[in-house]
Amino acid sequence: MATNRFNRKTRKLTNILLGASIVAGGSLLAVPAALADTHGPNTVAVASVRTSQAAGKTPLQLEAERLPRVTATQVLDIAAQQIGISENAQGGGTKFQSWYMSSPRAKETLARDGGTLAGYANAPWCAMFVSWVGEQAGIQPTMGWDAYTVTYAQWFKDNGHWGTVAKPGAVVFFDWQGSKNISGIDHVGLVKKDNGDGTISTIEGNTGNGKVEERVRPTSQVVGYGYPVYSD
Repeated sequence: MATNRFNRKTRKLTNILLGASIVAGGSLLAVPAALADTHGPNTVAVASVRTSQAAGKTPLQLEAERLPRVTATQVLDIAAQQIGISENAQGGGTKFQSWYMSSPRAKETLARDGGTLAGYANAPWCAMFVSWVGEQAGIQPTMGWDAYTVTYAQWFKDNGHWGTVAKPGAVVFFDWQGSKNISGIDHVGLVKKDNGDGTISTIEGNTGNGKVEERVRPTSQVVGYGYPVYSD
């Protein structure tokens, strides 16, 4: 079972497996790096940045105007329908990993991080699960897609859709050590609701049981939230 409960040593070993390089936060140029990058469809063109500034909207909000109107409830329903799906004994075999490996995004992240396509087959798949849900909902351009939690979170931050408030449908990023640093992120899921008692209910892939499960997590382990664009 591929687990997300990495300490710093095991996280390093996993990064070697995927060839992933940690992208930490830092000062941004006039155009954030993730926006200026024209490497693939997970980024937003520079022209959109200029247009968004004139319209008073973020690039992702403008992108959402070309997409189907999808609510957070609809996205959570798609995620909930996957509860119970489990990985095999090698930590792979899920449709989320297979989908990611067949997507154009896999080639892009391999070019960015190194590694091999086969490495995704048994890799931790929490980010692939969230990415798959966004694709199924038809809002991949505003939910993003990645196999690596750190760069996934940084994408939200660079696009101005990052914060500390738990909202239904938000993409939640965890560090089991309790830091608030993007570079320390271990795991990702979707917020179902804020329970108002210092915990949130979530739907996550690749939990400690190697399944898609609904969990209750303490907010003390949350690094931050990425906000897709919903119609509600």
